[in-house]
Amino acid sequence: MTKAKSYAISKQLVWDAYKSVKANRGAAGVDGQSLQAFEKDLKNNLYKIWNRMSSGSYLPPPVRVVEIPKGGGGTRPLGIPTVADRVAQMVAKRYLEPLVEPHFHPDSYGYRPGKSALDAVGVTRKRCWRKDWVIDLDIKGFFDNLDHDLVMRAVRHHADAPWLLLYIERWLKAPAQKNDGTQEERTKGTPQGGVISPLLANLFMHYAFDEWLRRNFPSVQFARYADDAVIHATSQRQAQHVLEAIRRRLQECGLELHSEKTRIAYCKDDDRRGDHPHIKFDFLGYTFRPRRAKNRWGKFFVSFLPAISNKAASRIRRAIRQWRLGATRNNQSLEEIARFVNPFVRGWVNYYGRFYRSALTPVLRCLERALVYWVRRKFKRFARHPRRAYHWLGRVARRDQGLLVLWQIGIKPATEQ
Repeated sequence: MTKAKSYAISKQLVWDAYKSVKANRGAAGVDGQSLQAFEKDLKNNLYKIWNRMSSGSYLPPPVRVVEIPKGGGGTRPLGIPTVADRVAQMVAKRYLEPLVEPHFHPDSYGYRPGKSALDAVGVTRKRCWRKDWVIDLDIKGFFDNLDHDLVMRAVRHHADAPWLLLYIERWLKAPAQKNDGTQEERTKGTPQGGVISPLLANLFMHYAFDEWLRRNFPSVQFARYADDAVIHATSQRQAQHVLEAIRRRLQECGLELHSEKTRIAYCKDDDRRGDHPHIKFDFLGYTFRPRRAKNRWGKFFVSFLPAISNKAASRIRRAIRQWRLGATRNNQSLEEIARFVNPFVRGWVNYYGRFYRSALTPVLRCLERALVYWVRRKFKRFARHPRRAYHWLGRVARRDQGLLVLWQIGIKPATEQ
């Protein structure tokens, strides 16, 4: 007679969780096991996860911590669970998300089905035209400082499945393992990189910020993507009042605003008089600031608009330089180069080209220069003749415009325009 399991977790839920993890890919955790290695004994590995979660004996392994560079300098810790643990966390996420998602605020955009960062940028763009002032929030070490008791209180408010509460608490407390093998116990925070972490972070901020703001300042609009948020205000005085209230509220929840990075900005344009030390802010890879625009009658004016930020532009240029096309790929054909670079360029264009695309053009010129260098390294006749290399690329662009995404969007070798 088969012994009944302590918790009713379906095998189908585990299988669906695995498929989601497979689609998201990801690096190996502390056990060094890749997704490909996990799949070599897939049936047995998934059975182990289901069996242990169903019996209450699943214990999350430590989370591998790697330091990744931040856009403004320095690093931030990224927690990488093992493949098996990512599947287990996905089981919990797929169970919890339908319970909490209907309650989330419509202006919470991060890590939510059917919502995106570009949605948040778009709605912020429109609201900056209507409201003169913006509070640009920056929370210090958000994922590292989430209060475990408050997280669990929020989870219990929406779910009562004992297995879910048990494992979420274990994931929150799972130790972090550094590259040298040392482990650190965690008394607060959730690993940035964990499968369940974004959902828990959203649930935390729903009560710490979204709902609190809705109750206390019902007329104030905001857009939030995880811990990145902007709040609109009708006056500088209102902005200062709301900011101080938010500062106190987040302190009550164990979080702290970054004193230097959190600021009030004035949405300066042709119709707004006066001035302010801060007339720009960054949000989700875009810089909002006064920019030249053209109205329907062809007349130029100054509007407050988003375009790719300097930090994002620097990341793109750095990525292109790191490809070292001329140094490491001069044995490849242009078609092979295109297959390599096109997915990156398409992603950059789809995201940073959504608003004020002309600001992206000079950034992508960096790729054009890299391609010219590749031509000069590949063909000896162009080695000392960069202008001829430009002309050669231009002829290829006219003949086969669809080869490179760069050419499809109208960025062709400068000498050919």
